[in-house]
Amino acid sequence: RKMTALLIICFCLILGSLGKPQFPEQEKDPKFWNAWAQRTLKNALTLQELNKNKAKNLILFLGDGMGVPTVTAARILKGQLNGQNGEETQLEMDKFPFVSLSKTYNTNAQVPDSAGTATAYLCGVKANEGTVGVSAAAVRSQCNTTQGNEVTSILKWAKDAGKSVGIVTTTRVNHATPSAAYAHCVDRDWYSDNEMPAEALQAGCKDIARQLFENIPNIDVIMGGGRKYMFPKNASDVEYPNILKHSGTRKDGRNLVEEWVDRMKNKKGRYVWNKTQLLSLNPNNVDYLLGLFEPGDMTYDLERNAESDPSLTEMVDVAIKILKKNPSGFYLLVEGGRIDHGHHEGKAKQALHEAVEMDRAIGRAGLLTSDHETLTIVTADHSHVFSFGGYTPRGNTIFGLAPMLSDVDQKPFTSILYGNGPGYKVINGARENVSTVDYKGNNYQAQAAVPLNAETHGGEDVAVFAKGPLAHLLHGVHEQNYIPHVMAYAACIGQNREHCMSSSGSAGLRPAFSIVATILSAVRLLC
Repeated sequence: RKMTALLIICFCLILGSLGKPQFPEQEKDPKFWNAWAQRTLKNALTLQELNKNKAKNLILFLGDGMGVPTVTAARILKGQLNGQNGEETQLEMDKFPFVSLSKTYNTNAQVPDSAGTATAYLCGVKANEGTVGVSAAAVRSQCNTTQGNEVTSILKWAKDAGKSVGIVTTTRVNHATPSAAYAHCVDRDWYSDNEMPAEALQAGCKDIARQLFENIPNIDVIMGGGRKYMFPKNASDVEYPNILKHSGTRKDGRNLVEEWVDRMKNKKGRYVWNKTQLLSLNPNNVDYLLGLFEPGDMTYDLERNAESDPSLTEMVDVAIKILKKNPSGFYLLVEGGRIDHGHHEGKAKQALHEAVEMDRAIGRAGLLTSDHETLTIVTADHSHVFSFGGYTPRGNTIFGLAPMLSDVDQKPFTSILYGNGPGYKVINGARENVSTVDYKGNNYQAQAAVPLNAETHGGEDVAVFAKGPLAHLLHGVHEQNYIPHVMAYAACIGQNREHCMSSSGSAGLRPAFSIVATILSAVRLLC
């Protein structure tokens, strides 16, 4: 009976691979590949003329947990969603002319977390895991190590320079990634005072939600989830009034949303909590926007209610239209935050669809801005122990089976696998036969080598894609904290301003050249 079952499985696998051409007919002709390479070469040659303009606008797209294997798999998925094989597809980030690698370790961790990494790529300083907006001198969960160890972010540098600033995320707006932009907290989990120990509150430490509105009080655009952390404990949620877990959490009784609305009522400020309200706004009539669309994290894009919940692309569209009104430009942090959550749950399909949606948002941002004056960077905070392999043929669905059985246990296996996580399953003392389950389902947990309730991050370098003014400064392999220094240098904000010339749009000239140019101009006038 077992042999019959194996033969049936093998036959199905063979039929699957024979069902369609493995690759386009044109790819058999060397001229196809040579012509493609020549087009790429001509485009590469144009990059010798480096963009040394001053960056008016700065955009950082952060794919949380978007390691290189995730980027590759998302590329294939994007193509397959469009009816192609997938491998030959270009993501929007693939089109960026400069690519480098970022070393992601935290000061105290070989494999990092999202808080310490966020402090690096936002504040320019590497830090301990679990801490946001503080240096490595601060110790996680020890409130008394906060004061004196605070570090500021590029969002604040931009705001201080007169730019508009924004945060858009698919997680809670007080989650690890966005919080490093405005908070100084020794524990990333102190979302509201409800999650803080009594001794920390007594010592004067503030929760992250409170810091969102108090540290940099006039952040122009804030969008994501996290409503419940802004309202008094047990206050009913506007969208889920009968679900207790979605009710307010604040012990101090403050209504931070109401306070924000009162403060912004004469400043063209608007608060929205659903897609209809968001898309009905006229960006020309809005200077400040607070959008909180879920009590906690926003829903996965595959499960999103398209009638009531905005997509990341839709949020980015509105954010840029509001921010770009400032003649001094803007800084925008965009996080595809639930890529990470999908991987932690072993749900690769959720994670990859999140990555594809973030790529759509990157494309939308590109249409709304110009590479001439906007430096756009796409990167990840860390990777995951996610992989895909198994000698799959060209065009194999990214969520499909490898074309052979294991030569050890004679069972099929999916191309996607995890090094550890909740997908570890043993049935009757042996590995589960994936052909007996819906391995293409949205919430299928791919098999893992080591059983864990939550899959872990990976420690390898992540990619950094860059385009726009001074994007070429992102090259080779760098420490992760280098990223905001490049952005600040390009925009002439923060500590890197001495190279900038007030009379020119160029940010690439050194001070010596500025002096020489001034002298030559004076000589011309005198003569």
